[in-house]
Amino acid sequence: METPFSDNYRFLARYNHWFNLRLYAACDGLGDAARQQDNGAFFGSIHRTLNHLLVADQIWLRRFVDCGTAHGAPWPVLTDAIRMPPQHPLNQPLHADWTALRAHREALDSAIETWLADAPPDMAGWTMRYSNTAGTQRQHPLWQALTHFFNHQTHHRGQVTTLLSQQGVDVGNTDLISLV
Repeated sequence: METPFSDNYRFLARYNHWFNLRLYAACDGLGDAARQQDNGAFFGSIHRTLNHLLVADQIWLRRFVDCGTAHGAPWPVLTDAIRMPPQHPLNQPLHADWTALRAHREALDSAIETWLADAPPDMAGWTMRYSNTAGTQRQHPLWQALTHFFNHQTHHRGQVTTLLSQQGVDVGNTDLISLV
């Protein structure tokens, strides 16, 4: 039996949510000062890196909403989950408060899972058209953007797990295959 291409993205959304729950739980054990301490990472601290992910995810989700609308699928679950103004800078934190950051992450991850669970099977083949943050016009299949979306999260979560490890916090097993 052939597995639909969209099942891959549903699996990645489930993994994303699972990993973020583990990551934020590990971060809960640190105080605000430790989470906000600049440790030389690209975005400085754990808090700023997690904020960046939240901002970048919402930029991509807004693009996915626009793509869906262009194909007759407006996806209100995503629209309702995006809680930042357009043109919010990638390096500007959205939440100074840890509790607000964590709650927003959890709501966004739930929305992503719901969106992909309800997405039409041919969605990955749709053409996306958008302007990137530098204003350059882009066009490519939606599956490429979805792959980037989840890969980007994995990249920065890896940075956060390193920062946590440097502070003696073990996130535990985070392998994708653990969900199988």
